[in-house]
Amino acid sequence: MSKKSTPTANNAGTILEQPLVDILSEKYLSYALSTIMSRSLPDVRDGLKPVHRRLLFAMNELSLKSSGSPKKSARVVGDVIGKFHPHGDQSVYDALVRLAQEFAVRYPLVDGQGNFGNIDGDNAAAMRYTEARLTPVAELLLEGLDEDAVDFRSTYDGETREPIVMPAGFPNLLANGSSGIAVGMATNIPPHNVAELCEAMEALIEGDPSIADIVKMVPGPDFPTGGILVEDRATVVEAYSKGRGSFRLRAKWEQEDLKGGGYQIIVTEIPYQVQKAKLVEDIANLLTNKKLTLLDDVRDESAEDVRLVLVPKSRNVEPALMMEQLFRATDLEIRFSLNMNVLDGGRTPRVMNLKEVLQAFLNHRQEVLQRRARNRLGEVERRLEILAGYLIAYLNLDKVIKIIRTEDEPKEKLIKAFKLTDNQADAILNMRLRNLRKLEEMEIRTENKELLEEKGDLEQLLGSERRQWTAIKKQIQALGKQFGKDTPLGKRRTKMGKPSQITVVSAEEFIEKEPVTVVCSSQGWIRAMKGHGLDAATFKYKDGDEERFVFPCQTTDKVVIFASNGRSYTLGADKLPSGRGFGEPVRLMIEMPPQDDILGMFVYNENDRYLVAGDDGRGFIVKAVDCIAQTKNGKIILNTDEGGKMAAATPIAANHTHVASIGTNRKLVVFPLVEVPEMARGKGVTLQKYQGAKLSDILTFAMSEGMPYADGRGSKKSADGKLWLASRASQGKLPPEGFRRDNRFKG
Repeated sequence: MSKKSTPTANNAGTILEQPLVDILSEKYLSYALSTIMSRSLPDVRDGLKPVHRRLLFAMNELSLKSSGSPKKSARVVGDVIGKFHPHGDQSVYDALVRLAQEFAVRYPLVDGQGNFGNIDGDNAAAMRYTEARLTPVAELLLEGLDEDAVDFRSTYDGETREPIVMPAGFPNLLANGSSGIAVGMATNIPPHNVAELCEAMEALIEGDPSIADIVKMVPGPDFPTGGILVEDRATVVEAYSKGRGSFRLRAKWEQEDLKGGGYQIIVTEIPYQVQKAKLVEDIANLLTNKKLTLLDDVRDESAEDVRLVLVPKSRNVEPALMMEQLFRATDLEIRFSLNMNVLDGGRTPRVMNLKEVLQAFLNHRQEVLQRRARNRLGEVERRLEILAGYLIAYLNLDKVIKIIRTEDEPKEKLIKAFKLTDNQADAILNMRLRNLRKLEEMEIRTENKELLEEKGDLEQLLGSERRQWTAIKKQIQALGKQFGKDTPLGKRRTKMGKPSQITVVSAEEFIEKEPVTVVCSSQGWIRAMKGHGLDAATFKYKDGDEERFVFPCQTTDKVVIFASNGRSYTLGADKLPSGRGFGEPVRLMIEMPPQDDILGMFVYNENDRYLVAGDDGRGFIVKAVDCIAQTKNGKIILNTDEGGKMAAATPIAANHTHVASIGTNRKLVVFPLVEVPEMARGKGVTLQKYQGAKLSDILTFAMSEGMPYADGRGSKKSADGKLWLASRASQGKLPPEGFRRDNRFKG
């Protein structure tokens, strides 16, 4: 335990003993709030995080206007971390770089000069080599900053002040999107088209449209890298209504015909935030691993524009089918998640829907309009006060000059003589002699008249909410015209497509169908030999090894394997080694422990069923579809007690009516198949009881055809199953004379 300290002259207090859990809770909460409020979530009003807001403000303070000359990025970063944002210079520079990347930001806020990275994922040059200045879009965000449009606060060191939020004459949150991970929450907002957003905001000013109505005007995101949005309207409406969802985005491609009747696919636009170089590498790796059965080659012929060349295996391959396979296997198709989690009013994090985000921006614009109008009204009133003093001076020019020349304290005398204010008296005293011209008086009267009219307009604007929304509507219309769909920056880049009508495409559908015979030995060496009806006498095995499973199938088939560890495994027949040599061990293809054995190997059919049983005599029926394993580790089917094993697995034919079960005690019992339950996984029910013995083998058969078995010499026999017929879980009796000594039904 820590001891309390004794207060001294150099000690501000005592050391307080406090439970660690309380300290952790308090400090972690402070950290979480700091991350949410000051780092990761954007403000719904200007769509900026603190680092981006401080970057733009610092550049504005450096007078890096879009019409001026740029300055070194290192100068900007230095000002940001020195005055506003005490973080690492590299993280601040990375934020600056992203604001300048046309493939990352739909409407760039920074005009970068030099190497600012590329779509392949290459990094920007060091900050000492690049230069930056604001773009016209960024200037729209800053417009009104010096007109008391927003509140300011002290910076971290208290030396200067910074804006809490930008005036935001541009809907940056939805136009450029945002993403971030905080503590316990995250945000991910895609970019949108400004012209469409302006149309939606006009509709909000004029009425109360539903989310579905807004989606007619804003059909979906508009990504800087283009692509095709293949999502149905209902899904888009639902995502925008909840503020959460996802959008399916595909690469844009076209078919380029070649001489001789061939063709190749040209990808001209790739999905947002996908690195082109990594995409090409991933496609090449899939080709090497033979995962793309319809594609022959991929080349990157990009220069300034994206140009990926995809070469099909043959001219007979359907282009749409090949692209569907690529969309499923690569990042040529992605899902971009939507999570509009933002700071409402700069304070409260919450998930907003599309309508709420647009309305929050409009409400901010109304507040900015009111503040700028009040600020301008104050300036006008101050100027009118000065002009009124000037006019008094012109009307009493001789007396004013006399007072100034003769009095020791002319200011007090002027105030008393003409009932002037302090500001008016100071203005008259500071007036230059050349301003006493008659022409100057006329100009002052004209200015006074104009300012009186402006004052009236401002007072009417501040007194009427309808006038305010009319003014905001005009601003929105001007913005929509500036970024209209016919302008280079405003033209929609992401096209709206339809969900693919091509059915699910799997790799198995592209495997060439050929007849093969699967041969697996007792020691687990497996191979696939071409053709059916092969002479088993020609099959070769290793010394001491022999035939175990032999069955015909097609290269398009799957093979289901049951092992003594209670698991099922799945192999594609096309993945089996060729018939040359002895094949390969099954254990290299599936992750089966060395102490376990293969009990059954069957060609998969979705309508098939299997009877599985453990050595404790318990079992059940399982559907073939429930036995398909997606990984090499297999799928647990039969749960056994500790030390138990799966003892047998056998397929059930459509006409089979009964089950035959025999144990190591050489007792056999037959009972109806309907007494065995169907399960996907478990222990099952007791098939046969044993005293000091275990289950050896099981078999299903049709009672009308007799019970098949093999004698000690391997000859096929048949017996009347009714002789061993009993209820399930009986002990049974001795099998037919000549039954195999290993207590197996088949050789």
